[in-house]
Amino acid sequence: MATAPYGVRLLVGVAATAVEETMKLPQTIMMYPMTLVSSVAQLVMKMQQDVADLVIKGDSTLENLFPPRDEQPEWATFDEDLESTSADEIPDTGERMTEGRFALYSVTENTEGWVTETATPLATTANAAAAGIVGEIDYDALTLAQLRARLQSLSVSDLEELLGYEEATKARAPFQTLLANRITRATAK
Repeated sequence: MATAPYGVRLLVGVAATAVEETMKLPQTIMMYPMTLVSSVAQLVMKMQQDVADLVIKGDSTLENLFPPRDEQPEWATFDEDLESTSADEIPDTGERMTEGRFALYSVTENTEGWVTETATPLATTANAAAAGIVGEIDYDALTLAQLRARLQSLSVSDLEELLGYEEATKARAPFQTLLANRITRATAK
């Protein structure tokens, strides 16, 4: 078979490519808006990077020309500026901190003059609940997402026990809300 001259082969190749591109035209036209948007977004991001580079260069030049002062405003106080007391300097009176919201024990003096420690209701409630469903599902180690995944398998009484435990111990609002909402949905069924 004889080969066609180079010019003819070139024209046939151009014609075949034109036909192929014409057949792809409906799909290509659909892609033009997205291509245009992505090109514009790329251009804008490149301009932002260039502007940021210029600002950084300007900052370093200004810092070289006008060095910053190491002054501290009179209203600013920092921990390093205050006189620090180490744990060794704090006098140890031997007393436990037994007042306030986070106290685990109450210290009372009975009639014989003996000092007795009793667990606060908060600690008692938390310890009692830990033996039930709290310990069974290792509630203290659960994240909010893990708890949400386990809610479907828990009964209403288990949910109420968890809610009581949460209120008695950590009182985390997202956990309380999640448990209360689940109790409401479960009892409405």
